[in-house]
Amino acid sequence: MLLLTSTSKSTQKILSLSFVFTLALQSVPASAQVDVKTMISTIESPLKNGESELDKLSLEQLMEKLRVPGMSIAVIKDFKLHWAKTYGVIDAQSGKALNLQTRFQAASISKPITAMAAMRMVQDGRLNLDTDVNTYFKSLRIPANPAFPNQAITPRSLFSHTSGAADGFGFPGYEPDATLPTTEEILEGKLPSNVGKILFTEAPFQVSKYSGGGVMFMQLAMRDISGRPFADLMRTSVLQPLAMHDSSFVQAKNLEGNPNAALAHDEAGQRFAAPWHVYPELATSGLWTTPSDLAKVIIAMQNALLGKDENLLTQQSAREMITPVSVGRFGIGWSISQRNNGWYFSHSGANWGYRAWAIGHIRKGYGLVVMTNSDSGMSLINQVVDRVESAYNWDSRPTASSR
Repeated sequence: MLLLTSTSKSTQKILSLSFVFTLALQSVPASAQVDVKTMISTIESPLKNGESELDKLSLEQLMEKLRVPGMSIAVIKDFKLHWAKTYGVIDAQSGKALNLQTRFQAASISKPITAMAAMRMVQDGRLNLDTDVNTYFKSLRIPANPAFPNQAITPRSLFSHTSGAADGFGFPGYEPDATLPTTEEILEGKLPSNVGKILFTEAPFQVSKYSGGGVMFMQLAMRDISGRPFADLMRTSVLQPLAMHDSSFVQAKNLEGNPNAALAHDEAGQRFAAPWHVYPELATSGLWTTPSDLAKVIIAMQNALLGKDENLLTQQSAREMITPVSVGRFGIGWSISQRNNGWYFSHSGANWGYRAWAIGHIRKGYGLVVMTNSDSGMSLINQVVDRVESAYNWDSRPTASSR
């Protein structure tokens, strides 16, 4: 198996995968377990009718070729978690196997989770998506741009990446022992921040430019509105209500007390010197979680969109989140796309040493979350997405009429 050469380690890993698979099946009725096993076997096998070199490899072979030490998957079907399984190791040096509770950095998938918390503030009347965001700040203001002095920068524009912010961030994170900047220092580009000041160079809603910096203004606004630390706000407004017990926005600085966290690896599948980077940019990059927990987010969105469960988000709030602002592909936090005959909401994640992907169908109750602990993880994720779409016959697959 990948990165394990001794017989004892290989045996340990195989037994671990078997145990994880057993856990995944515990909540599945006996009549459906054969279907789950068939689906997993199909996805782990080479892609049927695949044409590329990667298509012709099994998942195990793909992980070895692409140098991804560990991967965790959760598949959603009929508005429920269908199965979850882990592959590979937490740490290429120790060979310790992953399990379903192993946390990964979700990276930019933090953004739509933050947006869900913001929508709860909207529901409570504490936040308006179309009000000048400056009205919520206690410590700074975004200066008016003389080129468009009467056009306010709003939460809707910040979450949809249409605010005119010029940063294009991406945050590199910090070494675990580094002095971390405050939210205000990040926004102002002041030391010890390792990024520049976030500037707005275009009028709102004129262009679409991905901006982690823009979403950081929402971290400040939500903190100032609530009067609470951002990680605590996220815990009580989203993580606890969805029973995301293996998730947190708290930034761990070392391995002590965090034995079940996947460690960061480079493109060659080698461990970095630090176990991971830490991200004070919590709203954009700070979530630690598992695919099974993120699957709860996808399912909550899907149920709210159909009005089946409005405990977290009302149907109106969920629809706001998947409504593009007519510039670019983003609604409130989520990227919205038509994939052949289906419409989906999704988001990718890329932190130092981690890659992740989460996607859900807007109406049909299926979706997927994949998380890896390697800078080369996205190529593997793309393969998993293709295989899940094919095995479950998603409407994102090309049809005869669409070819």
